[in-house]
Formats: sequence, structure tokens, C-alpha cells
Amino acid sequence: MSQTDRKQLFDRWAEYYDSTIAPDRYPFDGYDQVLDAAFRLAEVSPSMQVLDLGTGTGNLALRFVQAGCAVWGVDFSAAMLAKAQAKLPRSVLVRADLSGDWPTELQRRFDRVVSAYVFHEFDLETKVKLLHRTAAQNLAVGGRIVVADIAFARVEDRTKASQEWSDCWDSGEFYWAADEACVACARVGLQVTYEQVSSCGGVFTFTDEGPG
Repeated sequence: MSQTDRKQLFDRWAEYYDSTIAPDRYPFDGYDQVLDAAFRLAEVSPSMQVLDLGTGTGNLALRFVQAGCAVWGVDFSAAMLAKAQAKLPRSVLVRADLSGDWPTELQRRFDRVVSAYVFHEFDLETKVKLLHRTAAQNLAVGGRIVVADIAFARVEDRTKASQEWSDCWDSGEFYWAADEACVACARVGLQVTYEQVSSCGGVFTFTDEGPG
């Protein structure tokens, strides 16, 4: 699928995204609990500057707004951003492709960078490159990146899940396995911890160990 086709797909999905999340089964099992865990692991305080990558309709970003943080959101779907703007009227929302060049509004440092249900769109190499670039260029000293997504603790768990949910498993997406992701991220100087929250959802916390 081309990038243009993907944008059109997400623009159409924006209208009913929130109503189609099924929080009791794959791939959104425990959806709210996963977002709550991401918020908890971010350990924010009021007035912190937070960047939400792939903000979608704003469900994760809203938690940080309610905690008194200043929130920036970025997404490649104009329709998703329109939905987010209704929830986040005081936030700065920017249309951009995460894997491309970021606009000037995002050329700054943030106390926290967060994301939910986005990174599975990218293969492991692209995930690591995006995380490394973000840590190097956008993360304030002492900051952290927190990513909630469809994820599994081990490669073998992901393989088992693909068999269990074969009728609805999307083979065109790149679901995390924490064991392989931690090894790949360590190679570029990212320290990683992982927490499994639901049968198919988990949260990664990344900190920058220095030049990698």
C-alpha cells in the first residue's frame, strides 16, 4: 500500500476510530489499561513539554493534557488531527509523516516523547532509527520516550499469537517482540524496559545512554 493510500485509509478511519476499538480482544485488548500504563511510566509533572507521535484522535495525549502538561501532537492524517483538535483545543497539532522530515514546529526538545499504537506500522530497523533520531534530536536531558503498542515479550509469544489469532492477524504490520527490540535498541545506545499489560499490548520506556 502506498503512503497516499495509507493516509486516505486513516482519514476514513478517523470518523469511527474511537467507536471501533474493542478493548477486550486482539489487537486492542486492554486498550485503556495500556494507555494508562504509558501515562504512568512517563512519570510527568505539570508544565512538562510532551510530544505525542502519531497522536491519532488524541486518546493518549488527552491524559497528559489533563495532568497539566503542554502537549504537541503529530500525525500524517488530517482527519485524525481534526478529531484530536476537538479533544485538545489548546495543544499544538502538526501534520507530518513520522518517517520523513519533521517541520520546524517540532525542531525542539521535549521532556517526554510518547506514542500509542503507531510503531507497529514500521519494521524493526525503521523503529530503531526513528527512536534513535528522536532521542538525539528531540529529547531533553533526563527525558524519556514511552511507546505503547501491540507487543509481546518474546518472539515466540508473537509467533504463538499469530497462530492463535490467524483469522484476524495482519501480516503486513510489524508487531513488537520485546526481546529482539531491546537488543536492537541497545546497539544504538538506547536503554529499554518493557511492561506487558494485556494479551497483545505492552509499553516500552526508552532512555538515551549517550552517543550510539
